[in-house]
Amino acid sequence: MFFKSKEGKEKIITLYNQKLSELNIKHSEKLVETKFGVTNVIATGDIKNPPLVLIHGTGGCAPQILDSFPNLASKYCVYAVDVLAQPNKSAENRLDMKSLDYGKWLIEVIIKLRLKNITLVGFSFGGFISLKALEFNETPIKQVFLIAPVYIVNGNPLVGVFKMFLPLKKFIKTNNQKYMKKVMHVLFSEYDDFALTFMSTTFQNCNMDFSPLPIISKQSANKIKTPINIMAAEKDIMFPGKKMIKRAKDIFPSLEEFVLLEGSKHVPCLKDFKEIEELILDKSE
Repeated sequence: MFFKSKEGKEKIITLYNQKLSELNIKHSEKLVETKFGVTNVIATGDIKNPPLVLIHGTGGCAPQILDSFPNLASKYCVYAVDVLAQPNKSAENRLDMKSLDYGKWLIEVIIKLRLKNITLVGFSFGGFISLKALEFNETPIKQVFLIAPVYIVNGNPLVGVFKMFLPLKKFIKTNNQKYMKKVMHVLFSEYDDFALTFMSTTFQNCNMDFSPLPIISKQSANKIKTPINIMAAEKDIMFPGKKMIKRAKDIFPSLEEFVLLEGSKHVPCLKDFKEIEELILDKSE
């Protein structure tokens, strides 16, 4: 199971609902039945606007990614999806990262929501899911924005171990905030109290997947025809920005635009998120 206990799950859902109410947006929540598990989706914005599907990263939830993009609903009808086996309201089923299952799951959600011609925005692990969806069936997808995505390059594993995984393991063992702050400092360009609380609660109460992250093959990437836009973070130790852009140019014939977020760690700062949001809004037509 993903959650270590019923109490742990309740703590996460309380924080989830707190963030959602803080957004102060008109929204609806819908549970979508898929063969991979029930999936929670938050919809906001005018249904007459073009559809945009928003996918959060590891250790995240739909309200958090909506918080990073407060203005997308001005031009899109936004569907923020709770990823399976993450600290949120979707099912706890973890899918096989080596297969196309995450892509099949997302396409099933999109079909069940009856969406076509969608703009897909994926951050971190959400980028991995977006690429898996393109590999499986790109028919319903009009364009893709990937922000510091998993699945294109990996950083130096030793650096990751020393800077992130060792402090993380110490935090899980001791629940001492100083270790969590070390992790946050490596991952986030900037973070607030909510992010620290949510991450701490997640790592204490959830069984996280630390298995190695796969990389898309050149052969698979070559087949994708959907326009891809990539925002890579320069100081991302897990998925280094310059290395990512270099490989993306080499493997994606449909790469339309790429941005190197200078000085950004894996999670961009508010200013960078705003810049990304403006880019997505510009392409809403």
